[in-house]
Amino acid sequence: MFRSGRTSKWERNCFSNSLSRARDTPVDRHGFLTVGDGKIKNQQGEVVMLRGMSLFWSQLKPQFFNIEVIQTLRDDWNINVIRAPLGIHNRGYLDHPEHETQKIETVIDAAIELGIYVIVDWHAHLPEGEAASQFFLFIARKYGFCPNIIYETWNEPAGQFGWRKTIKPYHYMVASNIRDLGIRNLVAVGTQNWCRDVDIAANDPLAIDNIAYVLHFYAGSHGQTLRDKAELATRMGLPLLVTEWGTGNADGGGPLNYRETKRWWRFLEHHKIGYVNWSLSDQSESSAALRPESSVLGSWQETEISPSGQFVRAKLQSHRR
Repeated sequence: MFRSGRTSKWERNCFSNSLSRARDTPVDRHGFLTVGDGKIKNQQGEVVMLRGMSLFWSQLKPQFFNIEVIQTLRDDWNINVIRAPLGIHNRGYLDHPEHETQKIETVIDAAIELGIYVIVDWHAHLPEGEAASQFFLFIARKYGFCPNIIYETWNEPAGQFGWRKTIKPYHYMVASNIRDLGIRNLVAVGTQNWCRDVDIAANDPLAIDNIAYVLHFYAGSHGQTLRDKAELATRMGLPLLVTEWGTGNADGGGPLNYRETKRWWRFLEHHKIGYVNWSLSDQSESSAALRPESSVLGSWQETEISPSGQFVRAKLQSHRR
């Protein structure tokens, strides 16, 4: 197990510092998130809607992993959650664990400073249970008592992996290690078939407390058929969280599907399912919220925000943070 070498100023008193400030931030209001009656709730037992943005793979677009970007997203875009995807393969965490972990710590520290939630995302398609366990143990020991943290233990299991044989045992191992430390924070678990077969998970959920099940969709590729699966899962009492969704196709490109996106928004708001947009980056794809070579320090001009970004930003601004 490596040690990052970085000491967060929140390492000792994260919880008390975050909640003692005279500010009305999302985490000040809601505190620790828990699952109850198939929904994500705050410390008062009220349903919480998480709405936010996801950064891009940490090894590919690290320039946006900073507090200035996240503060702009909080203050202008009106997010209450930021997602920090830890890239695992392709010169990511498995090759450079300390370097990639430091990027995630930067986002966590920023989220704590700004009083918003942060999804710590093991962004992989293949199972890497031992490595994931070591990473999350490090994060849990350092930050686990912070109400800001949501642990996403496997972003998007590839289609060849089944729920019962591979995905569910993987989540048991990683989530149980977190729970063994006494950490009760919300854990979001990826589901079968690139996080689309949530109905299968609903028939065979994990016997671990405070678990949300991940649903992913892209409006250009996924419509009513996937909403029917999600509808069935919610009727069965499965708490869902959309940690990644896009306005275009599943590959991140293609034309923006405004009509289907609005249908998804109505569905998610009706069922009180939180959603996090992919992605806050200037990647050359239609789902990216920024245009190429936009500022890496936030405070973007209108001309720097892509059509997808403009559309999503307007939606986020329409809700109370």
